[in-house]
Amino acid sequence: MTGVAYRILGSVADAEDVVQEAWLRWSGLDEATVGDPKAYLVKVTSRLAIDRLRWAKSRREAYVGPWLPEPISTEPGVAEQAELAESVEMALLVVLETLSPLERAVFVLREAFGLPFSEIAEVIGRSEPATRQLARRARDHVQEKRPRFDVDRDERRRMTVRFINASANGDLDGLIELLSSEVTMVSDGGGKARAALRIITGADHVGRYLLSINTPVNIARFMPSVGLAKDSGLSFGMTEMNGAPAIVISAGDKVITVISLVLSDGKIDTIYLVANPEKVAHLRPATGPGAGAL
Repeated sequence: MTGVAYRILGSVADAEDVVQEAWLRWSGLDEATVGDPKAYLVKVTSRLAIDRLRWAKSRREAYVGPWLPEPISTEPGVAEQAELAESVEMALLVVLETLSPLERAVFVLREAFGLPFSEIAEVIGRSEPATRQLARRARDHVQEKRPRFDVDRDERRRMTVRFINASANGDLDGLIELLSSEVTMVSDGGGKARAALRIITGADHVGRYLLSINTPVNIARFMPSVGLAKDSGLSFGMTEMNGAPAIVISAGDKVITVISLVLSDGKIDTIYLVANPEKVAHLRPATGPGAGAL
């Protein structure tokens, strides 16, 4: 239920609210009247998530700076299931944000969970032919917009460790070497943490910006807003987030930033940086390869 809701909404908090409401509806039913409990719960969860997404989209239009999905930990668990892990990749969730609520729900239920079109049609209240058309339109859009990954998991982990080491050591040349010349960085601070309000492009610009924010001095500038002591140590680590290696920056025992990398042709092509404290508060500091303190 949570997996369905999160993929449709891209928000952990909203997904948890939807699941709680769906469970309350289930608890008020006579279970003997429900032929397939799993199908019923998926249907209710999906409908509630679609309604919540319609409301959330209008709220996100007033969001300060770019809006990115909330990172979720997938180590261990989802990361071991390749197809499900792929369906929560940050790059894919970003593309799903450009779909309509119905298109997104149909795509998730079909592509991630393999539901038959007859069941999906019942969920969204459309005919089966109309549902198939929505699925085709959503799939074509995702295929067109989604980044193409051309490296295996081990290579992504190696590049992530190199990125951590260059960032943590303030190595601008080493960092720029990892970036494609046209690299794009999208930052989400939500007006509550230091983050770029616009997309940054170009290896030099992105590299310099990353090193400017990932220092104890600059982290301290917004520590009061996230409830951290100014002497909290700044540390870098790697863990599995959204089914892929990700960088976690922590101050003391609190996560303050999560960075996800998209690679292409052996270089980092896109960087997603989530620093909004409301989106990372549920995460734990990383202790994986590359972890270290400043």
